Amino acid sequence: MAPNKPLNIAPAKGKLAILTPGMGAVATTLYAGVEAVKRGIAKPIGSYTQMGQVRLGKRTENRYKKVNELVPLAGLDDIVFGGWDIFPQNAYEAAKHAQVLEKDLVEQLKEPLSKIKPMAAVFDKDFIKRIDGPNVKTGKNKMDLAEQLRADIRNFLKENGCDRAVMVWCASTEVYTPATEVHQSLKSFEEGLRNNDPSISPSQIYTYAALKERVPYANGSPNVSVEMPCLQELAQEMATPICGSDFKTGQTLIKTVIAPGLRNRQLGVAGWYSTNILGNRDGEVLDDPGSFKAKEVSKSGVLTDIFSAERYPDLYSNICHVVRINYYPPRGDNKEGWDNIDIFGWLGYPMQIKINFLCRDSILAAPIVLDLALFMDLAGRAGMRGIQEWLSFYFKAPVVKPGLTPEHDLSVQLLKLENTLRFFTNEELINHLGLTYYGVDEGENA
Repeated sequence: MAPNKPLNIAPAKGKLAILTPGMGAVATTLYAGVEAVKRGIAKPIGSYTQMGQVRLGKRTENRYKKVNELVPLAGLDDIVFGGWDIFPQNAYEAAKHAQVLEKDLVEQLKEPLSKIKPMAAVFDKDFIKRIDGPNVKTGKNKMDLAEQLRADIRNFLKENGCDRAVMVWCASTEVYTPATEVHQSLKSFEEGLRNNDPSISPSQIYTYAALKERVPYANGSPNVSVEMPCLQELAQEMATPICGSDFKTGQTLIKTVIAPGLRNRQLGVAGWYSTNILGNRDGEVLDDPGSFKAKEVSKSGVLTDIFSAERYPDLYSNICHVVRINYYPPRGDNKEGWDNIDIFGWLGYPMQIKINFLCRDSILAAPIVLDLALFMDLAGRAGMRGIQEWLSFYFKAPVVKPGLTPEHDLSVQLLKLENTLRFFTNEELINHLGLTYYGVDEGENA
């Protein structure tokens, strides 16, 4: 395919603020990890922006570039971390409490982590029932709370000498809240903020505040925020990128590898039973049925879209899909996921696949937060606005334009991501057809 007209991408000059609502296990693992990489203590394993490579041109050229050399991403030395949390402990204290990282590593990073202190959070017990904390904002209404968050963003940028910011949600999962009338337009949403509408959640207030400040926003949870029509309208109006939802880390990551493989080989699925045990704060929050409902919707939609019963009724019309999450304190951040998959093949003969994934939740999530922050900053500097579907690679429930079906196949998501980076840099898009090597003229699609 012929090269496209190059985008005018503003350079990544100055400091970038990465702001995280939530300064618990995921966020502090991110902060500590970046600081460790900067000091040469560790390597950024799991981060596509730091370690990934993109093929350019034809296979015969054998031309590859590292992602952070292909596109102008912010450097790790230019990142400044900040955030909000209902608990007042700084990032060093929070990292010790989370117990994700070894004590020796956390102590080596005490100096930079101690400087990261949480701003008072917007919090509502109606949306997160199992935890509470004292570091919480008060205001006359939800619009007032949004204005306080906007002031926090402006003050943080000024006090830390930052040129721009991105926001990535790293806090707990809220009670499942489907859209209501107040979410249908920006006008009705802003009226709802002023009138303290009970269906407006804290995560939606953060999203609104970020977008009003033209700060790109990534939703790392199953919370319903960037999915709302009103906030998508605001993202367009403010010419600001948004993406989500719910970091694709453990069990769902495996599903988006295994399920497309079964479908592509036309193997049937009778049932898929998934269960998790998790002992960190996220597990405690998800022990509440309302918060679990939000996670269940996010995790369950993956198989529904990959195994289309409408297109493949003989293979997937009667799948029994069960998702369970159990709070088990002794396990801490070391989540264990079990999958039992009942499949059937030629002539309907049954078979089984069993997967036991003993993963570390925050270790898998932290590099995703970094990648999303850097890519969303890139998107903002490239003049992109609204939904960034090319970042579906990172999410359980990718947000797409209304009317489109999300793509969940991890390999297809990566192709979309890589081609977007090629598009940004005026490189040829790659379709992987490969017929030219065998004497077939592909024309302009080569």
